[in-house]
Amino acid sequence: MTDTSRIHLPMQLGGIVRQAWRDLLSVYYANTPVWRWLKSGALVFLGFFLWMGGNVLLAYWPDATALQYAMAYGFVLLAWGPLTHLLVVPTVIRLRRTAQRPLVRRFARHGSKINFGTFLVIVAVVGTLAPGVMLLDFSSGFGADAGGDVTAELTCETGAEAVSCEVETSTGVDHVVLTSGGEVLDRSDEPPYAVSASRDALSDGPSGAQFEIELRDANGDTLRRFVRTV
Repeated sequence: MTDTSRIHLPMQLGGIVRQAWRDLLSVYYANTPVWRWLKSGALVFLGFFLWMGGNVLLAYWPDATALQYAMAYGFVLLAWGPLTHLLVVPTVIRLRRTAQRPLVRRFARHGSKINFGTFLVIVAVVGTLAPGVMLLDFSSGFGADAGGDVTAELTCETGAEAVSCEVETSTGVDHVVLTSGGEVLDRSDEPPYAVSASRDALSDGPSGAQFEIELRDANGDTLRRFVRTV
């Protein structure tokens, strides 16, 4: 590579970036009815993907705080995307052309930035508060795993201060443990395999305090797992 090509490479990259930014802005401000609905639909799809994907991943990593904000981004985008491209952008474009008062023209000139800033603030608030309507519990679906041929019936009682469970099972089970957040809180080696724990000791899952009941063999391997939320 010659010195001339090395000098021109950053300029070429800068030109590509600037052109990509101009193309992005042209799509953002495209205001025909077809473009409005296309952009709104695409953002609804993106929001739904982030919301559902975040909930699924949160079932595996309940302590991953970043997932809450990714879910909040998708959750808010479901409504904010169509609001932006069906109402805000057309209004900003119209005000830029017709506004007479300086204050209104200034507001219109920065309308898209204000809109995006407001969106990010709402995402930050929703991600921090993590309202129940945003959180979906997929952990139960993953909980009745480790199937094999082990049959068992789990009975749990949830009180104000503690949870207690018993397991009726057939053969192959050596002991039963109650875990929460990866920590063993109680263990039973004999039928009816009664285990219990304080509610304060339970870690938070996507939909509230959560614990697991694991049926294990003599080697400590999990034969079956139940996930419960209280």
